[in-house]
Amino acid sequence: MRVGAFVLAAQFPGQGQGEALHRAVRTTEVAEESGLDSVWLAEHHFVPYGTCPSAVTLAGLLLGRTRGIRVGTAVSVLPNIHPVALGEQAALLHLLSGGRFSLGVGRGGPWVDLEVFGSGLRAYERDFPESLDLLLRWLREPRVSADGERYRFREVPVVPRPDELIGGAGGPEVVVACTSAKSVRLAAERALPMLLGMHCGDEEKAEMVALWRTHAIAAGHPPEEADAAAHVSAGVAQIADSRTEATETLVKAMPGWLRLGLGAHVTVDGRPRSMRDPVAYTELLCRLHPVGPPGLAADRLAATAERTGITRFALLVEGSGDLAATEENVRRMGAEVLSQLR
Repeated sequence: MRVGAFVLAAQFPGQGQGEALHRAVRTTEVAEESGLDSVWLAEHHFVPYGTCPSAVTLAGLLLGRTRGIRVGTAVSVLPNIHPVALGEQAALLHLLSGGRFSLGVGRGGPWVDLEVFGSGLRAYERDFPESLDLLLRWLREPRVSADGERYRFREVPVVPRPDELIGGAGGPEVVVACTSAKSVRLAAERALPMLLGMHCGDEEKAEMVALWRTHAIAAGHPPEEADAAAHVSAGVAQIADSRTEATETLVKAMPGWLRLGLGAHVTVDGRPRSMRDPVAYTELLCRLHPVGPPGLAADRLAATAERTGITRFALLVEGSGDLAATEENVRRMGAEVLSQLR
């Protein structure tokens, strides 16, 4: 089982953006010191829900500050960037980090980002498969051209080649954020592992894993390859001496952040959007994920792995909104939870 931290660089009420970003960096440094397997970096634009606008840029900084921990994007929003530009950055991080970089990509949402970056609503609604396939070819082939509906260009060499990692083979891992049956099929047909959201419970995640396996085999991938897919389950982790204490910590801090952060999203086309009740959502996350004493947290993770088959976790550890409390939470994860799982 591989347990990592999910880092949003969340801006809680009363905090500055630099403070949120500093907490993201410190969370990664403490995660490595504490023996966590990985950190996964979120990317958002124009909202305090997450203050990191470029997960690959932050990944580059953190890979340079660490020596052994894996760093991944969760996710790089593919409609907002040219697939070749993202592929070049991913190859660079993969090579210079000695293979410690994972590229998570997703479709994002119908947000005003699409207007600001000039990609348009179609990039979100229709063009994600074409963008993903171009990205994958860039990471796997020595020369690439494009003749699709969105991207067209003459053949050019791939520089740097991601498969020229010293002492290793192949390019960086690619993971796809999946929130619907359509995205599950898209990932499965390309044999790409899924990143499943923290709003999902074990039953829903198990159903998505089973659906992924069905589509992967139907697409011609061997059953043993499908069974070995390294999906990632996102969640929340808060370690305390009691479940009540851990829950109170999150219920006190997270609703204000959720209300401020999620409420700031603006749709590109004016479509209505609904927001979860922040308190009810926080309470749901506390019920679904490892929130409580170390033994309960270890049992929760083991139970999720048994029910879903997923053995990689990206856990939001900054739910208290406080730097010192976040560092303590990560250290307790390493010392008191991982020790039980291993």
